[in-house]
Amino acid sequence: MANFFVRLWESVFEPGTSPQLIIATHVSFVALLLTLIWLIYATNGNIHFYALFCISLLLWITVIWFINELSHVKLKDNDELDKDANKKDDSAIKEDSEDKQESGKSTSTARRTQAQSRSRKA
Repeated sequence: MANFFVRLWESVFEPGTSPQLIIATHVSFVALLLTLIWLIYATNGNIHFYALFCISLLLWITVIWFINELSHVKLKDNDELDKDANKKDDSAIKEDSEDKQESGKSTSTARRTQAQSRSRKA
């Protein structure tokens, strides 16, 4: 039992879903729905608990769908994400330097044009 909680805690820091996380999710939703069913019974069918029950059930269905979608997608680990970020940074630096060179030329031309137009107005 303690091993389950250790693996559950470790799965929080890993990409994707683990079996422990999925089990904990299902157990939590079952406990929530059972609590809401008991509250519906205890309050003689309060409409608010029916609404909460429906919302919780729909949320659980959505979470199950999302977990299934995650299982179909290949997630990147931290090393791959760092490599991609470094590549993007390098390409962004190159583009910025090229843009600055081009904008420097166009800015000086624009300033000359502005200076000429100002002198005509004066």
